[in-house]
This record gives sequence, structure tokens and C-alpha cells, in this order.
Amino acid sequence: MPPGKRLSLAPPLPHPSPHPVWDPLGTRYNRPNPQAKFSVAEEEPDSPLDRVANLVVGLSQDGSLAGIQELIGVQITLGGLSPAPWRPGDGDISVAGCFVIFPRGRSGPGAEGDAATAAAVIVSGGRTTATRTVRGYAGAPYASGLLYLREGQLLEEVVRQLPDRPDVLVVNGTGLDHPRHAGMALHLGYLLDLPTVGVTHRPLCSEGQWPDDEKGSISPLTCDGQVVGYWVRTRRDARPLVAHAAWRTSPETAAEVVLSTTRRVRTPEPLRLARQLARTARADTG
Repeated sequence: MPPGKRLSLAPPLPHPSPHPVWDPLGTRYNRPNPQAKFSVAEEEPDSPLDRVANLVVGLSQDGSLAGIQELIGVQITLGGLSPAPWRPGDGDISVAGCFVIFPRGRSGPGAEGDAATAAAVIVSGGRTTATRTVRGYAGAPYASGLLYLREGQLLEEVVRQLPDRPDVLVVNGTGLDHPRHAGMALHLGYLLDLPTVGVTHRPLCSEGQWPDDEKGSISPLTCDGQVVGYWVRTRRDARPLVAHAAWRTSPETAAEVVLSTTRRVRTPEPLRLARQLARTARADTG
């Protein structure tokens, strides 16, 4: 897709579904005209899911004032939803990670149309079971609280190309720790109908003390009096990461997923492998 092209988002899959079927290419619905309205199946016409779907359909990703205002409206509505919580079951779970990277050697917020490479990986039972990459363009410069405009379209696309449905998706972005309680990790989870956990190097809005310097130590991060995530020490003598509650995950579940998927290095394996794959794909393009 060439730089500067306006992008519109597809509506989300109906939610919740007790036994969801992975629909990687979005064949359960038609991508409508961006100006058309979309009503979520089997929901009341004025339900929260219906209202946010109508907002999402028209969301442009060009970083314009209109696009920013539309995203803020979507975030406000998403932040007010209360979906059924997800918890890992017994035994191994499949955990996907997704990551997008941009050209080397550039600093600052970037620009709309920056070349980008996104990758997604599924890890289950300690091994990689699926990988996908996508090349495209940034939808906007980076701006705090508006990361979805820059990276969201590519990440949604690459995760949809995975052949299997993961149990949970780890995203390099925030969830409830956001001015409108709807960071990119939460936004993607809603669109993909997948539980999500955010992982970042630092909090966005929340505050809290670092945990003890022992692997597995955690300490809460609060925003407006609410625990929205945890500092998680994934490696001794290394800076902790932030595990963010996002779509259908609690702060405690987020911390559990991050710790259970971290091996020898600081970053959870699904996210580390997705970043590594994106870098390899970028190098292959020259």
C-alpha cells in the first residue's frame, strides 16, 4: 500500500463467543465501505459493542486531526467496555507475539508513510509453531496515546495471517494504562477477538515502585486509584518490564503471562521472536 493512502479499519468480530473459531482473513464479515455503518450481529442496536463498531469502521489512519479525533472517540468507548475476563487454562497455552519495526538510523516520531515491517509468531510448548511477516507503511507519526494510528493496521493484518488462533496475544503497547484506558494492546484485542497482554519498557500514565531485584518479583502500577498493570522483574539485575492488563486480561493475568513466557532474556519469548523475525525480514529487503 503506497505512502499517504488513507486506511480504514474493518469492524471487529462479534464478541463474546464461547468457542471462537479463528478467522485469520476476516471471512466471517465483509469489509464495508468506510462510510457505511456496521451493526454487530446479535447485539442490541444501541449496545456498547454496536456503538464502537460504528466508530471503528470510519477510523482513518492518516494522522490528520479528523483521524485523531476518531481514534479518541473509539478509545473512549473501548475503555468503557467490560468484556468477560480470560484466564489461562491448565496445561500449555499458545501465546502469540507481534511487533513492528521501521528503518534503521532514524530518530524522532517518524512520519506517515514510513516503511514498516511487522511480524507475528505463535509459541506453544516452548517451540515456535507459526510465523508470518507483512510489509507496509506507518499510518501516522508516533504520538503518545495514539500509537494505534502508527502501527495498528499492520499489526492487525499480520496477526490475521497466522494460520491458527492463539490463546492470547502479547503486544508491544499498553492496555488500561492509557489516558482513555484503551491503549493499542486493548484495541487490537477487541478487533481480533483475542485476549491480549501489553508489554512495554515503562508505564504510560500509571505509577508504582519497582519490585525487588529477584526474577518473578512484581509490584503494582496504579492510575486514578486503579491497578492497571505490574512492574515485572523477568531477570535479576535487569530493568523490570511493564505487564499491562488489556483486552479481557486482568493485571494479575498479564503478569502471569509475561513471567510464564520469559526464558533466558528479559523479553517474553513470543515478543522477542516477533521482533527478531521483523528485523530479519527488514534486512532481506535490503
